[in-house]
Amino acid sequence: MHPDIERVLITEGELREKVKEAAEMAAARYRGSNPVVIGILKGSIVFYSDFIRNLDIPVTLDFMAVSSYGSGSSSSGQLRMKKDVDTDVKGRDIVIVEDIIDSGLTLMEVKKMFYARGANSVYIVTLLNKRGRREYDIEPDYNCFDIENEFVVGYGLDYNERYRNLPYVGILKPSVYQK
Repeated sequence: MHPDIERVLITEGELREKVKEAAEMAAARYRGSNPVVIGILKGSIVFYSDFIRNLDIPVTLDFMAVSSYGSGSSSSGQLRMKKDVDTDVKGRDIVIVEDIIDSGLTLMEVKKMFYARGANSVYIVTLLNKRGRREYDIEPDYNCFDIENEFVVGYGLDYNERYRNLPYVGILKPSVYQK
């Protein structure tokens, strides 16, 4: 375990099982379709990669980078679009793959944007859900894990661009981010 991690919250094995289940649910919903699977960069990249490898339906892959966080540990309340999708979503089914829903601002705005662009449906898959931090009325269609209000890293999630490569989700020691 990394020395900056207080404890492992979700193991590699638990991640593998739930990601497979998430992909099976999405595939069942969109069988016969060719959905656009959109990863929200950068945090979802590991989850996204494992998720799409478990899909057994044809998909179009795309990415976008949006954030309501700066370099801190809490939402700024302002959504910033850093990279938009390249795919025309009009008339398409969209599967958004996100690492974590915290305040809900990012996904609420992204979902509205895709519907405004003419998406047929928007299905949200998230690795982690912090219901206790929700400020906006949005829930995922599929959620792998509910977590308490802990600062978590690993499996794509970061603090100041560190810890993304950890193979598990761990709770970061407060001494690291309270400096």
